Amino acid sequence: MELLAGKSGLVVGAANHRSLAWHIAQAAAESGARVVLTYQNERLGENVRKLAGGLPGALTFPCDVTAEDDLGRLEGFLGDELAGLDWLVHSVAWARREELEGEFLGTSREGFREAHDVSAYSLVALARLARPLMRSRGGGSILTLTFAGSERVFPGYNVMGTAKASLEAAVRYLAHDLGKDNIRVNAISAGPVRTLAASGVRGLVRMLELYRERAPLRRSPDATEVADAALFLLSPMSRGVTGEVLHVDGGYHVTGV
Repeated sequence: MELLAGKSGLVVGAANHRSLAWHIAQAAAESGARVVLTYQNERLGENVRKLAGGLPGALTFPCDVTAEDDLGRLEGFLGDELAGLDWLVHSVAWARREELEGEFLGTSREGFREAHDVSAYSLVALARLARPLMRSRGGGSILTLTFAGSERVFPGYNVMGTAKASLEAAVRYLAHDLGKDNIRVNAISAGPVRTLAASGVRGLVRMLELYRERAPLRRSPDATEVADAALFLLSPMSRGVTGEVLHVDGGYHVTGV
C-alpha cells in the first residue's frame, strides 16, 4: 500500500545509510512519496546526494538548521520545487563529545546551549518554516525522534537527555499551535539503534544489553521498525494523532526494573 502516494516531504538529518532518518526516507519513497533530503555542509553533501540517487525523484538541498538564512532559502526552495509540503521528519541531535563524558553536573553553559539549540530549537524553526507550506496542502504531519534518556537517567547521555526532554515538550506545544491548521506534530522514542550518531554516546553497548535483558520483546528495535512506525505517523492512517510520543523500544519503557 502506498500510504504516501502523491505526497511530498522533507527529511532533515539523513547523514548516512545507517541513520534512522535515511531509513524513514526510504520507507516514505517506497510508499509513493517524493523526498527532499537536506545536508548541513558540503562535506556531508556528497554522501547525501549519493543516498538521494537511490530514491526516485528525490532532491537535495544544503541547510544548517542553526542558520536563519539557510532556513529561509530552504523554505523558498520547497515552495518553488514542491509548491507545498505534506510531511516533515526532524532527526537532528548534537552535543559536544566532552559533554557526553563524566558527570552531567559538569555540563558547560555553552555546551548546554548548543545541544538545546541544535537538538530541540531546530524543530521549532523547521515547524515555523513548514507551516505555510503545509497550509497550502490543507495540513500535514511533522515528526521528530527522541529517546528514553528524556525521561530516565542513562549515564553518559547527559546533556542530550535534557535536550530530548525539551524536544518532547516542544512537540506538545507545537501540536497545540498547529492543530488549527490541521498540522499534526508527533515524536518517536526509539530504543538504542547502532547508528554512527549513537556510537558517540558512552555506554551504548550497555544500553543494548539492558534492552535485551529487560525489554518485554527482549531486544531493541531495528531501524526498519522505527521507519515503519514513522510511516504510520506521517500518513493519513494517524490523522487523529498529535502531540504524541510513540515508543518503539521493544516495550522497555513499561518496565520498572
